[in-house]
Amino acid sequence: MNTAVRHVPGQPGAPRPVRLAVVAAGLSVPSSTRLLADRLAEATRGRLAADGHEVEVRVVELRDLAGDIANNLVTGFPSAALEEAVETVTGADGLIAVTPVFSASYSGLFKSFFDLIDNTALTGKPVLAAATGGTARHSLALEHALRPLFAYLRAIVVPTAVYAASEDWGGTGDALTDTLPTRIDRAAGELAELIGGRRGAPAPEAEAVVPFERQLAALRPE
Repeated sequence: MNTAVRHVPGQPGAPRPVRLAVVAAGLSVPSSTRLLADRLAEATRGRLAADGHEVEVRVVELRDLAGDIANNLVTGFPSAALEEAVETVTGADGLIAVTPVFSASYSGLFKSFFDLIDNTALTGKPVLAAATGGTARHSLALEHALRPLFAYLRAIVVPTAVYAASEDWGGTGDALTDTLPTRIDRAAGELAELIGGRRGAPAPEAEAVVPFERQLAALRPE
């Protein structure tokens, strides 16, 4: 697991840092998938920092865990590195998940990793879904594959999903869908707003438990 930690100076006694997990499923080195993941993470970190949050970013590089993921699917036992990666994702305040698109869907490595996560472990977690591919024709994979996956895992997916085709890097991209930097900024803002809102919300008060005898007595006529 490749870990990158950035801190914004905080004050003594301040709340713990916002934990932002980034899952990158690129297979090559260097990888456009990792590049997109890093840009999304930096944009989100910047938005959170501007709102006064201390931010910790941890990157899970699935390429480095491919063997561990395959072994776990066969044996049911995760390695220490894979267990740490899963805990990083499930324990984060927000998640950025980026996959290359193969055959009009997410990669097998990406799907296999999320198959190892309990389907309740991401409940209510803000998620930014993103993907890379050679042509813009595969951009709908975000809507018909990634968004349903995280809906099944009960996560909250931000409205803007980011797809980066080859022509988006260093160019203007498709004028009808905005440029890549614009989409990155918009999606990062949506994720930061969700994370910040959850962090600032007061903890729900525990409901008082009324003993059954008292409930029964209240139903009896006086």
